[in-house]
Amino acid sequence: RKPRDFDSELKAADKAKAIKERRTRQLGELVIATGADAFDAELLAGALLDAVATKDAAKREGWRKAGAAFFRGKQRKPAP
Repeated sequence: RKPRDFDSELKAADKAKAIKERRTRQLGELVIATGADAFDAELLAGALLDAVATKDAAKREGWRKAGAAFFRGKQRKPAP
């Protein structure tokens, strides 16, 4: 029987935790950069749920283009 490598398992768990924390921090930074921090949590959650439920490909493509333009822009302005 092969012995378990506890050190590598702990390192993998630490790495997964660090990745999750980084994603959460980046999401917060994105909310602030777009100006969406002015909205309450319920409004943001509702908007995200609506975006997830939307099946309209044209609308999704419009959102994607707007997001890409936001990240390409040198001066980031909140969405109107």
